[in-house]
Amino acid sequence: MIMSQPVGKGLKKFTYRDYLTWPEDQPIELFDGIPYAMTPAPSRLHQKIIVELIRQLSTYLHGKTCEVYTVPFDVRLTTDITTDDEEIENVVQPDVAIICDKAKLDDKGCKGAPDLVMEIVSPASVSVDYIKKLSLYEKYSVREYWIIHPVDKIIMVYKLVEQGKYARPEVYQIGDNLQVGILEDLSITLAGVFEENRM
Repeated sequence: MIMSQPVGKGLKKFTYRDYLTWPEDQPIELFDGIPYAMTPAPSRLHQKIIVELIRQLSTYLHGKTCEVYTVPFDVRLTTDITTDDEEIENVVQPDVAIICDKAKLDDKGCKGAPDLVMEIVSPASVSVDYIKKLSLYEKYSVREYWIIHPVDKIIMVYKLVEQGKYARPEVYQIGDNLQVGILEDLSITLAGVFEENRM
């Protein structure tokens, strides 16, 4: 996701309760109570990749338990889905999220960790995707995290291991078929994801 700098200054921390009061036309994510503005209108290339991923995933998931969602879709990160929304300080809007536990889904989005999250990198989002979101997704036990580089046509896949940490990333490129870790019989064709996606 494309990000900018933190919004506002000072020591005040915000929660999901505050988040719900902010204007919808100014998308914001919360990292440890600090709001970050999301820049509007992702590039055409960014959009094409999302559409193709959703197409492949939706086709496979039709009639199955897991569900796929795309931005804008609020994910309230918490280790306990009974946590009061007012206490939640981490709210993200992943480019693509797969949730297999329907108890985590409500009318507001997802409360708890998705099973798989995909983020498409832009020049403005590199530090957020590689540092802030990588740390958050590991902390809240997102089982699989994909960082997608649209220009270089590579995908880095982080998978949670037994110690609750991400293993070193697996790297895939345009000619590969990427086996989805959480869905053992699904392989994503990367030629289809990156095909004709030229700047």
